[in-house]
Amino acid sequence: MNKKQSPLLSERFEVAFNLVHDALRDIVQIKDDRFVVLVKVGAKKYQMIDTYKKDLEQYARLRNAIVHEKMEIGFYIAEPNAKVVSHIEKIANVFSRPNYALSIATKNVVFFDYQDSILKVTTAIKEHGYSKFPIYKNKTCIGLLTAGSIVKWMAQNMENSMVNLSDIHVSDIMMYEKEHPIEIVPKDINIFEVENIFEKAHKKKRKLEGVIITENGKADDAPLGIITAWDLIEIDYTVD
Repeated sequence: MNKKQSPLLSERFEVAFNLVHDALRDIVQIKDDRFVVLVKVGAKKYQMIDTYKKDLEQYARLRNAIVHEKMEIGFYIAEPNAKVVSHIEKIANVFSRPNYALSIATKNVVFFDYQDSILKVTTAIKEHGYSKFPIYKNKTCIGLLTAGSIVKWMAQNMENSMVNLSDIHVSDIMMYEKEHPIEIVPKDINIFEVENIFEKAHKKKRKLEGVIITENGKADDAPLGIITAWDLIEIDYTVD
């Protein structure tokens, strides 16, 4: 029974390792396609790779022992146990699936028109707890309205410790709103591409407030989801 199981575990390990290697090539996209280099470079850019960095480095050493120290066909001098094989197979599954960005985005995006009453926005803040809202003018997204700017506007327009919002519209606040850079992307974009968008903005010292996902990545499409930098940080890639 053990003699039949041992080669099978090693073969399963090799298959899973090769799947991870192929996925790393596609994700990291550098000229050096050595496994350990892809892991090292990828871990600095992508949380998913960093999550498994130590495991993958250990599996690289094990893989070398399995492949390079094979004595003959069907006989391996080093043999992974079933737990290790199961774990790398799960990692391979995580790395190989599409990982659509929409899967981590905040769905049911609350957005407003440029001419909407600001009372609609304050109600949404109370009901949903959101602090950023895409704003549309002539059915085209023109940026974000933030709760912080509403507070600043209120502070500047307070009389006798009171603020009358009944006749105030989103357009009035947007005049005070600083630029809040956003990117609009199509729904088939993956998490790695979104991470790259934030990384490029960071390198340019441009604070990207959010990535809005729409059907076709157009500003006049309705938002399907929104991703902030915090959403990327909070991704849980843990496997048992």
